[in-house]
Amino acid sequence: MKQNLAVLFGGQSSEHEISCLSAQNIIRNVDESRYEVYLIGITLDGHWVKVDSIDAIADGSWRKSPVSAILSPDATKQCVYFLGADGMEEVHIDVIFPVLHGLYGEDGTVQGLFELAKIPYVGCGVLASAVGMDKIYTKVIVDSIGVRQAAYVAVHRTELKNMDRVVAEIEEKLPYPVFVKPSCAGSSKGVSKARDREALKEALTEAARHDGKILVEETIVGREIECAAFGNGEESKVSGVGEVLAASSAAFYDFDAKYNNAESRTDTSPVLPEGVEEEIRKAAKAIFDAIGGFSLSRVDFFYDEKGLVFNEINTLPGFTAISMYPMLWEKQGITKKQLVQDLIDTAFMRREH
Repeated sequence: MKQNLAVLFGGQSSEHEISCLSAQNIIRNVDESRYEVYLIGITLDGHWVKVDSIDAIADGSWRKSPVSAILSPDATKQCVYFLGADGMEEVHIDVIFPVLHGLYGEDGTVQGLFELAKIPYVGCGVLASAVGMDKIYTKVIVDSIGVRQAAYVAVHRTELKNMDRVVAEIEEKLPYPVFVKPSCAGSSKGVSKARDREALKEALTEAARHDGKILVEETIVGREIECAAFGNGEESKVSGVGEVLAASSAAFYDFDAKYNNAESRTDTSPVLPEGVEEEIRKAAKAIFDAIGGFSLSRVDFFYDEKGLVFNEINTLPGFTAISMYPMLWEKQGITKKQLVQDLIDTAFMRREH
């Protein structure tokens, strides 16, 4: 007998479109002999709808679906209600795969809803999702385990009323150029590189459009290295490493360079000095474990002349055709179809640990 699998995608974050791409890649690799798949899209303004097909995701027509979807928080129901012109349908849900990146999807909020409903779900739990999404709090935890990371200054949006004071404090602690990032946004949305005071002011203003907390970091000039993590509660493991090769025309690996520039590419067999790959894998596992990681995460680093530098962790990394997470496991001999099944399996292991 098939189990009912709900795949959630879209969402209210700046990574809405990437979520739609990731969802298509995941849906195509679900074993349909084992699961009845229900597609639930979340529009940018937060409306949940039932989606009839993967084609509707591809062409964007899903956003006009006339059938609303309501995931019940009632733990005795474990269901979703579909409401349309023909009335209401109640469907039991056995497991959820939330393919949601960024705010309201990767930050612990929707995970809290799944916990209330007591429906097994893929991905990190509430705390790990929240911590992993928040770059500033991630840094606090990584500091505690002794992994090197970029020097930083944390700024709150309300402090920007005294912009000159904020800028002076940053200039006192960090040399130019600096990177300015929303603390809780992903896919490099709202991230800027500031080379002088005026650029810093503009970067702070831009980051504040995406989040109330802002991270200002020293610039690390180095190779961008990523490692995939997987955990089922009993043990966590990590893949080999991959290198991000941003387009030469890009100032840094921002959202446009990542998804819209054909020159950007990834290398899943980068040549590194002896022992460095194992150092990266060890650090990635330590960070994943430190935040309480579960199911999946991608851990990102820089490698410069001084060695390894932690950048960030993504608790629900991209799963598009060009995303590093599935590519790294494919390099290990794990197909996308097997990886998707392994991730679904972790959803049922969560309550055992």
